[in-house]
Parts: sequence; C-alpha cells; structure tokens
Amino acid sequence: MSRPPRPPASTGQPTTSAVAPGTLPRAAAGLLAAVGVLALMLWYGGATRRESLPGLADSGPVTGWALPIARLGMQVGAVVTIGLLIAALLFSARAAGGGLSGTGYRRVRAAAWSALGWCLASVAALCLTLSDILGMPIGEAVSFTTVVNFATTVQLGQALALSGWLAGAVFLVCRAALTPRTAGIALLLAVLAMVPPIFTGHAAAASNHQLAVSGLLLHVVPVAVWAGGLLALALTGRAATDQLTIAVRRFSPLAAACLLLVAGSGVVSAYVRLPGLGALLDTRYGQLVLLKTALLGTLAAAGWWQRRAALPALAGGDRSRFVRVATVEILLFAAAMGTAVALSRTPAPVPAGPEESIAAALLGYPIPAAPDAGRLLGDWLPEPIVIAAALGAAWLYLGAVTRLRRRAERWPAARTATFLAGCVVLVLATSSGLARYAPLLFSAHLIQHLLLTLVVPLLMVLAAPLTLALRALPATTDPSWPGVRDRLRSAGSSRFWLLLTRPPVAALLLASAAPLLYLTGLYDLTLRSHAAHLVMIGYLVAAGGLFCWVVLGLDPVPRPAGRPARLLGVLLLVLTQVVLGLGLAGSSTLLAGDWFTALARPWGEPPLVDQQTAGQILWSLGNLPPLVILGLLHLRRRGPDPSVGSPVSGPEAAVPEQAAEPSGWH
Repeated sequence: MSRPPRPPASTGQPTTSAVAPGTLPRAAAGLLAAVGVLALMLWYGGATRRESLPGLADSGPVTGWALPIARLGMQVGAVVTIGLLIAALLFSARAAGGGLSGTGYRRVRAAAWSALGWCLASVAALCLTLSDILGMPIGEAVSFTTVVNFATTVQLGQALALSGWLAGAVFLVCRAALTPRTAGIALLLAVLAMVPPIFTGHAAAASNHQLAVSGLLLHVVPVAVWAGGLLALALTGRAATDQLTIAVRRFSPLAAACLLLVAGSGVVSAYVRLPGLGALLDTRYGQLVLLKTALLGTLAAAGWWQRRAALPALAGGDRSRFVRVATVEILLFAAAMGTAVALSRTPAPVPAGPEESIAAALLGYPIPAAPDAGRLLGDWLPEPIVIAAALGAAWLYLGAVTRLRRRAERWPAARTATFLAGCVVLVLATSSGLARYAPLLFSAHLIQHLLLTLVVPLLMVLAAPLTLALRALPATTDPSWPGVRDRLRSAGSSRFWLLLTRPPVAALLLASAAPLLYLTGLYDLTLRSHAAHLVMIGYLVAAGGLFCWVVLGLDPVPRPAGRPARLLGVLLLVLTQVVLGLGLAGSSTLLAGDWFTALARPWGEPPLVDQQTAGQILWSLGNLPPLVILGLLHLRRRGPDPSVGSPVSGPEAAVPEQAAEPSGWH
C-alpha cells in the first residue's frame, strides 16, 4: 500500500524540523531528572524497603525498581503524546484550506512514536504489576497464560491493558492522520488512555472512593495537559517569534485552568488520604505531598514569570528568555512526575479503625440515616468533576457576558440567571444529599436522572450559550490560526452534527437512555463502578442538551427542522417515559436486586416498593419538562426574542436575527 502524501508546510513555518534546536538535550535532561527524583523519593518513602514475610515469596528488587520506572514511562509517554498533538492542533499554523501544515503533520507523526512507547511501557507495567501482586520474580510470574488471565479477569490488569490498547490506537490513528479532525480524535484517545489506571489505584480502594477517584482524575489529566502543552511550546520548531508568541498566548489560559484544577484536586486528594494536618509533617507520605505541592507552586510561579517577562520579550523578537524559563519548567515538571509516581508506591498513613461493613465498602461511606428535607439538601456527597465543570461553564458564560458589556452590547439578564440556575441544579443533582441517597433509593436516583436529562439541559439551552459565544468571541484575522469561534462555525457543516441535530435522532438518543439503563445490566454497573456513573452523568446531560437545543431552536442549528419534526421528537420522549414509568410502577422484578440486598438498609420502604414509586414519578412528574418544551414551542411561533440581537459580531452583525425557524450557523 502506498504511503499517503504529506501536506505542504504552511506559511511562516519552515519544513526543516518540527523540533526546536536544543529541545532534545532539554528533554533528555528532564527525563533524567524524573528518573533521579523517582529513585530518590522511592528510597525516601520506603517503597524499596519492603520486608518479606516468612514463608511468602517476594517479587524481588527488579520488580520493585522496574515497576515504578515503567509507570513513569507511561506518564512520560502520555505527556509527550498529548503535547505533540496539542502542538499540531493549537500551536501550529494551518495550511491553506484548513488542513495540517507540514510542521503539524510531522508532530502528529512524532506523536505516533511516543504513543508506541507509551503502549510498550503499559505492557511492561502490566507484566511487572502481575509479578508484584503474585510476589514472584518477573521471570517466574510472567507467561502468556498468566498475562492474558490477568489482563482479562482482574480489574487492575484490565485497566493497564485498556490503557495500552488505547495508546496503541493512538499510534495507528496518528500514522494515518492527515487532517486536524483525525489528529483531534487521536488527542481524545490519548486523554482517555490515561483514565483507566486511575479507577484501579489506591484512590479506588479508599473509604470515600468517589471523592478520591474524581479528585485524582481531576489531578492527573490536567497535569498531563499542562505538561504536554509546555512540551508543545518547546517543540514549536523554528517558527518566527510572532508565531511562537501566538502559541504562548494560546497556552496561557489552558495552563491557568490546569493550575486551578491541579490545586483544587490536590487539596481533595490530600484530604482523602491523610488523617489530619499533622500527617503532612509526621509521615513520609505527607512529606512527599508537601514536596510535590512545592514543585507545583514553583511551576505556577515560573508560568507567571513566563507571562510577565518572557512573553513581552518574545513579542519583541527575543526568544532566549522564553527558552530559559521553559527549560526550568520542564525540569520542575519532571521532578513533580517522579514524585507523583513515588507517592503511588508509598503507603498512605491510614489510621486503624473499625472493620468496614459490606454496605460501606460498596457505597464508599456508611449508610446514612433515613432521608428528610434537611439531609437531602445538607448531607452533601461532593462530585469534584461535576463541580469543576459547572464552575467552569459559569465562569465562561459570565466572561462572555462581560465582554459584550464592554462593547456596550446587550444580553438579557434573565438568560444569564437561567444559565447559572442550570449550573446550580447540576451541582445539587450530583453533589447534594440527593446524590448520597441515590445509590440507596431508586426513587432518589430517578429524580436525579430527570434533573440531569431535562431540567439542567433545559435551563442551559434557554440561556442560548452558543449565540452568546458567537457574539462574544473575537473574529480571527489570520485564517491560518483559526480560533474557537471559527471552530464552532465550522462544526456546523460536519455530517456528524447534521445527523445528530435531526429532532427524531436527538429524541431517540435521549428517549433510549432510560430503557437501556434500566432494562439491561447498565444500572447495576453504574451503582458498582464510579467510572460508569460518571459516563452516565455525562451522557444524560449531553443527550438532554442536544434534544432541548434541537427542538427549541433558540441557538442556531446546522440544519433547522420544521415544527412537525420537533413535535414528533417531544411526543416520542413523552411516550417512552410513560411506557417505562408504567412498567416500573407495575413491575414485580427488582432491578439491581443483588445490590439492594447487599446494602440491607434499615429504614424506608422495601426496594421493590420504592422502585414502583419511582415508576409513578417517571410517568407523571417526568413529563412536566416536555410539557414546558411544548409550551415554549408554541410561544416561539410568535417570532424570535428581539432582545438577543445578532449571534455574531463584526461585519456579520448586520445580518438580521434568525427567524422563528433559525437558519443555522452559516
């Protein structure tokens, strides 16, 4: 098979190299620093001084040292791969026609080889973890049969194997990538490949594993994106300083967001693993936490200095200061990564306590008292990922409104209040006492389900966030550097969105969520797996948002549908909820029966009666939001909201506001 032709280089970016001079020595120094810090912290934390119990085999020093190095290799491979793909997508000028430039193409190809190294490190970690668990030297523990069994039957092995498979998929996609869209798919796969081991580490075994796992997920992924973006800046090649200045300016908001997430999630992780503030100084684990905190704080200071001093110098044509600060940041990140891997091998100072009950082991917390209004509102079970997403969405929305006000443009206060209300309801549905009681009561879970599928999306869609974004975001003056606004507008022409934005398709995606969840084994899976629970939350909000967006048409839609198609979508949703609700109300079969039997909660109605109550809620109260949507569709017949104005700014602002049947993005 012949090899596909390489895209031409874009203007302003020479084709000689995708790597800046001196980058390889800096990268090698960073890798050596990471390995050196890892070895020192492993020794200091006591991970290499494990004593063998009499009569039990020991995995030996090879596994003891090689396993952390393999895990470090996984992290380095993830950071390098993500960094190169970020460089190709965000920090490389586009070729004519919007395709990958020559430099972007070579960065994607380089990401393929780093992903292959990541895959091999995952395989090594899989074999070494098997040796560590069995307490046998790697030569005795590893065989084809044992590795396959470990990778297919044990959760930790499955996670490492899945991470390796996804890294291998990134390699294949990068080898075939010729467009930014394909490179974006590779970047998404790379981020996903980091996730599986998080759900099987020490955090997953913690008593409050939901908080621990979500906090770690919010910590590891932003660190990789932050470090990868920094590496991407170091790989900006021999581009002119004006090109490098654009890349640095684009990286600054991303780095700031990652810094906030890392800081917040670090506090959550320390709270979960340490019994008190005294453990920060009295234990080796706490001291390593302080060291990692100091390294990340120094990184934040270096980033601030980069923006304050190096960026103005770079804009003036002097890149030497930027290179020096970037080198320091790379070394600090390497030390922080080595410390993080050492922390994962250092025992946390968990105090001895009473034996955990079966219910507490399943839930991650003891069974609370019988629910009442005060406990449903006040007995919180925070979900850090959703809280961070809600705060981020509110911050972006308020920032866009502020930008319009600075230009003396109007935006209805009611829409701002509606969007913020949607963010508040999202947090309440996933982090309040309702979330604590949802695994115990099917009725509480169903109320949470309805809030996520219809109430939260309806409130957010009524705020017209896409219209606000198109008006507030600045227009791009250089077509070789497309911005967020350009990407939003170009997404409207994709066949994928044209298919999803048909009202019957959007209604089917939302209406099928409940039957697939409750009539298959997925409901039981979401109760036992926090990863599945997070996927469920994301899907319900996304499907509900897509449905409300397409049916209401307050924001521009790629291909607007007529009123009959919208009414058909609403009726399909109502019919599905009525049928499923009546089925649950009259059912004599308990869903997830093993789960509720193992919990054996001492209060409330029997699980089957509670399930029947939930069915009554679904077919009655569950159809109130669709009725609201029907009422809004009737009001929309009178025309658009004249207070919103044009969805774009600049020369296109003279285009009349979309009619009652919106004309789409273009």
